[in-house]
Amino acid sequence: QVQLVESGGGLVQPGGSLRLSCALSGNIFSISTMDWYRQAPGKQRELVATIRSGGSTNYADTGKGRFTISRDNAKNTVHLQMNSLKPEDTAVYYCRFVDAYHREYWGRGTQVTVSS
Repeated sequence: QVQLVESGGGLVQPGGSLRLSCALSGNIFSISTMDWYRQAPGKQRELVATIRSGGSTNYADTGKGRFTISRDNAKNTVHLQMNSLKPEDTAVYYCRFVDAYHREYWGRGTQVTVSS
């Protein structure tokens, strides 16, 4: 059974940093993209960052210059380094893997709260 498990969330003060990780348990044939999404209370889930199998990345404007996505293909793990965090970054953060057949796999999320 395939499971994605996020970790690294928590409470941090404005201006602080967190590093989220998402690890795969089980097997997925040919992972194409790995993404981070987030969902704040009362808002739709939004894409934060994407990294493709070749290493190219895309970021939503909200995280550009502050967030860095990286992946370890050997360990089927994706990370999101978040710096200069703002209260508006508060949300549940989810990872998503997409395989070569465009099947999606989601984690259950990790809470990030930015507050003084």
